[in-house]
Amino acid sequence: AFEWMLGTYDRGLRWVLRHQAVMFAATAATFFLSVYLYVVVPKGFFPQQDTGRLSGTIQAAEDISFAAMAQKQRELCAIVMADPAVDSVTSFVGSGAGSTNTGRLFVSLKPRAERDLSADRVIARLRRPLSSVPGATLYLQAVQDVRMGGRLAGAQYQYSLQSADLAELTTWAPRLLRNLRTVPELRDVSSDQLNHGLQSTVVIDRDTASRLGVSLQAIDDTLYDAFGQRQVATQYLEMNQHHVVLEVLPQFRQNPGALKQIYVRSSKGPDVPLSAFARFEQTNTTLAVNHQGQFPAVTLSFNLPPGVALGDATAAIEAAKREVGLPATIHADFAGTAAAFRASLANEPLLILAALITVYVTLGVLYESYIHPLTILSTLPSAGVGALLALLTTGTEFGVIALVGVILLVGIVKKNAIMMIDFALDVERREGLTSEEAIYKACRLRFRPIMMTTLAALFGSLPLALGTGTGSELRRPLGIAIVGGLLVSQMLTLFTTPVVYLVFERVQAWVSLTALRTGINAARARVPAPTGRIAR
Repeated sequence: AFEWMLGTYDRGLRWVLRHQAVMFAATAATFFLSVYLYVVVPKGFFPQQDTGRLSGTIQAAEDISFAAMAQKQRELCAIVMADPAVDSVTSFVGSGAGSTNTGRLFVSLKPRAERDLSADRVIARLRRPLSSVPGATLYLQAVQDVRMGGRLAGAQYQYSLQSADLAELTTWAPRLLRNLRTVPELRDVSSDQLNHGLQSTVVIDRDTASRLGVSLQAIDDTLYDAFGQRQVATQYLEMNQHHVVLEVLPQFRQNPGALKQIYVRSSKGPDVPLSAFARFEQTNTTLAVNHQGQFPAVTLSFNLPPGVALGDATAAIEAAKREVGLPATIHADFAGTAAAFRASLANEPLLILAALITVYVTLGVLYESYIHPLTILSTLPSAGVGALLALLTTGTEFGVIALVGVILLVGIVKKNAIMMIDFALDVERREGLTSEEAIYKACRLRFRPIMMTTLAALFGSLPLALGTGTGSELRRPLGIAIVGGLLVSQMLTLFTTPVVYLVFERVQAWVSLTALRTGINAARARVPAPTGRIAR
């Protein structure tokens, strides 16, 4: 089998050496194709994992009571628990902001072998039944092993708005939120802005209260006894102690109308109803104002639907921002994982360029030449084409893990050219062969070790590309990029490297000849012309 492969390669190599212009054009085409594929490939950050865990945030109306919120949460938990892929659910009412209109929920899924859908597909299946609960919304997201900062939010990715003017932020954040909810590249868009709560204000008629013998201190004490948490005693037991807190019965805490049933002690006789000297006003209020740094901030969070890359989602958000027309006094930027993705996207070309420069300098020192390192680096565009085509074919985003695979390809693929060129330079010096004879001999004799090392790297990467199990999504782009890059580069570099070597050898010979002619002309110009007569 190997002799057949070697014979086939030998016939192809002879044809390539007779048509060097065609192969050199193909090499140049792979460079431009790799640039084009890099532009069009979907950009992402870390792959979306299925860790078997979900986290959720429940948001209800900002004026909801604790009891009503607990009931809504029980209904949502029952719907989640009824899904065949769910193993257990844990939930509680309240969040770090201290408001009772939010809740947290943690879901453990069954092992991957016992469920038919991934975590993201389970979330998609739950969206419709969860929407049947009125007055409360549950935002689910798959728990990831890698998370980059950000606030505690209802979705995985975040977009933050900041302004020194809270009123301006209150006006524009809901407009952008409504616009983002119409963007097809986003799911579960929510906001942490809590400015629609309700409060009841007791407005006291001081003259009437004074006439009835009711002091302001008595009013304050009565309201605190009823709705505060006044500790009136401590109960001591053998092993523990309990604080006794004074409050009204729960049914009198559910409606502001209970204020009309409050009586205040009077210094002039019987207790006086609170409504006799006060009126009650209900107004909107802000439950919490979040800050980022020193400025008020509103965080909009969002998830991605299946098949949408994070790069496409960020571009859609920027377009929605321009459409809304946010004023210049509001600073809008991505936060958390989305911000880290934007930073990595800006640095990816620089990182690849730094790797290429490092390889070029190292090879230049090794070969003591400016030309031969370029011959070796000419093999890399074909590897990039293979890696990007493999990612596009499998529907995988080009993220941090795939970038690591491309950088690994830089080291793996260039060994083919190193084996050929190192051997060709050696036999050209020792045996006095021409450049074409030397590279032809090098290609034939180095064919076996090139195939062996490439196949070893290829089969070593296949488990990464084809592996399954918990967390395998994080490793899969690495294997796909390496396998695709090795397949394409192996088919191309065996034929393009000899041609590029010969072209650069001619370039190097022309440069050397030009430098030699320039030196001779300069030397002749420095020799003074003979003057005077020659004595006989």
